[in-house]
Amino acid sequence: MLAVFAAPANAQNYPERPIKIIVPISVGSITDVATRLVAQELQTRLGQPVVVVDRPGAAMVLGGTDCAKSPPDGYTLCLVSPDTMSFNPLTIPNLSYDPQKDFIPVINMYTVVEGLMAPSASGFGSLADLRAKAVAQPDKLNYGTLGERTTTDAFRRWLGEYWHTKFVAIPYKGGSEIIAALLGNTIDVAKIGVGNMVSQLKEDQVKVLAVTAAHRSPQLPDVPTFSEAGFGAYPGGPIYWGVVVPTGTPAPIVTRLHDELLAILHSPVFADFESRNFLEPAVGSSRADFSDDLAKDRKAAAMLVERYMK
Repeated sequence: MLAVFAAPANAQNYPERPIKIIVPISVGSITDVATRLVAQELQTRLGQPVVVVDRPGAAMVLGGTDCAKSPPDGYTLCLVSPDTMSFNPLTIPNLSYDPQKDFIPVINMYTVVEGLMAPSASGFGSLADLRAKAVAQPDKLNYGTLGERTTTDAFRRWLGEYWHTKFVAIPYKGGSEIIAALLGNTIDVAKIGVGNMVSQLKEDQVKVLAVTAAHRSPQLPDVPTFSEAGFGAYPGGPIYWGVVVPTGTPAPIVTRLHDELLAILHSPVFADFESRNFLEPAVGSSRADFSDDLAKDRKAAAMLVERYMK
């Protein structure tokens, strides 16, 4: 009887101690920065410290594993993306977690406007320039990814097939490392969140050749969308970042977290951050919406893996 009544009592008093948010990529990426803003606002709303813990590497497996092994008590929140939830179960044998069994979806926070980018020093003024060199010199251009058989690698493989050429995959732990590689001319091209490169864009250190947004960005009016560039045929879904908690977390706590995060995501502070950093609000904001999004993304991932990663 004590066990039966313990969970509701704990949920009613929640939270009583610090909360952590596990982020599966490196410090300094736009996702890390956005999460720290959310953590700051959540701390104010809940009255307890909220700490961001970065666990980069291994195609986001480390973060997913830490999440699955955490106590289901509402004191561990986990950021997830298509790699964590859709690609890893299909591409990594004996994966140390099961996203459908080990996690409860809380909320889809936003989708990332990505750009196909090259160093300004590369001399690529347009997609046509990049394509011409890639076709003329197969296996010569270095392409930055977040690891073999990740979402970034899927696009690299698809683009190579679409253009009838090949790119050399260079793996990194997160967006900040890819930024450094682009700025250092270590890689020739990468598809990453444009928000990672806002200051570098202002200083003309990188060139955005196309963006994944549905419409041209007011900040980059001369840059075509992927659809305009002919990439609308790419079968992958958008890169989202959402929040899950370990399975077994009491339902009242899950609901509380969803409601608090929803209020933060709809706040003027976060809306302004999104507009300045090339992030777009998720279309649906309910837990059911997020579950539907995850199901659609699994189907898209299965198609990509079957075609390009077997």
